[in-house]
Amino acid sequence: MEFDYENRIVGPEYAAEEDREIELSLRPKTLAEYIGQEKAKENLSIYIEAARRRGEPLDHVLLYGPPGLGKTTLAGIIANEMGVNFRVTSGPAIEKPGDLAALLTNLSEGDVLFIDEIHRLSRAVEEVLYPAMEDHVLDIIIGKGPSARSIRLDLHRFTLVGATTRAGQLSAPLRDRFGVIARLELYSSEELAQIVNRSAGILGIEIDPAGALEIASRSRGTPRIANRLLKRARDYAQVVCDGVLTREAAGLALDKMEIDALGLDAIDRRLLTTMIRNYNGGPVGLETIAAVIGEEAITIEDVYEPYLMQLGFLSRTPRGRMVSPAGYAHLGIPMPGQQRMDV
Repeated sequence: MEFDYENRIVGPEYAAEEDREIELSLRPKTLAEYIGQEKAKENLSIYIEAARRRGEPLDHVLLYGPPGLGKTTLAGIIANEMGVNFRVTSGPAIEKPGDLAALLTNLSEGDVLFIDEIHRLSRAVEEVLYPAMEDHVLDIIIGKGPSARSIRLDLHRFTLVGATTRAGQLSAPLRDRFGVIARLELYSSEELAQIVNRSAGILGIEIDPAGALEIASRSRGTPRIANRLLKRARDYAQVVCDGVLTREAAGLALDKMEIDALGLDAIDRRLLTTMIRNYNGGPVGLETIAAVIGEEAITIEDVYEPYLMQLGFLSRTPRGRMVSPAGYAHLGIPMPGQQRMDV
């Protein structure tokens, strides 16, 4: 059986076209509306207020953490709170220095430039970005060979907000130029329940507190997943139930989507089951796992493993990956030692 890994319902990267439009309408516009991430929010509110009082742009901001936690939303909030324009791009979209130069020269005073996946900027583009961040100037080479000359253009002062899911891949010179660095953490079920209730109100969905908590508890600590599950559970409640998202209706809908009580889907369970059935629970190498389930090693490492490790179902050892006793218990599979004792 082949799984569509990129479009898994609990994948934080997944977003169907219709979901993208709805997602935009669900984004909070101010820090007061933004739920969770209290430490980052508290610090940012102080930095923003101080910058406004001085009449200066906010210092450059780096947001990092797992996908789907609200980095883009928070960048938009920074622009709204500062009362400036918000320009959005991504690291892979800036292919050459000229692309970055075009973006920077079109910024007005104090504007926020948001670069998603900033760790994927090329070295040549980074070199152009350094003086722009520090001195608000742009160095451009005109011509080629002996006739080439360098000119320096002054830029308006701006705020760069970079977002990345892989902070370790940022070069040290780039990372050190950010004055504000904030890590976004996975959300608690209670915080996600607040987000689900807020989204339900915007979408006109009738939901009770128990139903919101049921969806939140299966959302892997990620608001993007919580909003997606809410919309799919709403469909189920409208067709099968009486239109109200109770705990029972939400549970039935999520069970139909093969999302269990802890938010694991068929792919997560297949990964764990494959390790147990084929390799006695490990240790087994990452490349071996990738070959068996037909997925790239980097995708397993970045997308699947973090949540399984957070739950304590999977561990990384010098010899390879291992399924923990908690992972066996969740799948209802007895550990090898227990099997021998039963015999």
